[in-house]
Amino acid sequence: MAPLMPASVAWYVTGRFYLSSEDSTLQDLGYFIHLEGLKGPLFDDPSGKVAEAAARLTFRAVPFKSRTLDNGGLALSVDPVGDFTVYLKEQAHARAHFDDPDSFSDGRPIATFRRASRVVGGAFSGPPRSGRSLSLNVFTAHLVWSAPFDLHGERYDLADLLPHGITQWGECGPTAIEHPAKGFSKVVPFVGSAVAVGPGR
Repeated sequence: MAPLMPASVAWYVTGRFYLSSEDSTLQDLGYFIHLEGLKGPLFDDPSGKVAEAAARLTFRAVPFKSRTLDNGGLALSVDPVGDFTVYLKEQAHARAHFDDPDSFSDGRPIATFRRASRVVGGAFSGPPRSGRSLSLNVFTAHLVWSAPFDLHGERYDLADLLPHGITQWGECGPTAIEHPAKGFSKVVPFVGSAVAVGPGR
């Protein structure tokens, strides 16, 4: 299987950032809406519903500490290098639910990516009456481990599709989840769009 063309769309994901109420660590987790090169649906629901409970591919990051700094009305976050793992849901009953973060990492691990450098994100809000806010980040992650897996009768390996990793742009939702999962003080939804990285020198 040929690698994806550099700078072409690699995947779309959606998920949530979780801030621990115990040690103030952050982690992000979620599921794949699309992964280029894979055939067949990424959701196991007869009605065609797209939601975490029907997702076949999920991901979860190793918890990390984020530093914050302010520049006028712009709030910045600086995240360290860290790993996130992609999981295949092989059993129909192994459903993911955002109120249970552990459910996103109880599948079979098929790949681990490592953020290549520190990640800087920015957030700001407009005047209250405008209802506008923006929160963005971007990072490159290299593939550090993968294993072959089967999906809809086809065999894949992310080392074939994305041997050099991805660059992802993320955008957070304007408001936090009203009732965060147990053990977390804040939960914020996000969407991520990634492109394939080409070979380095």
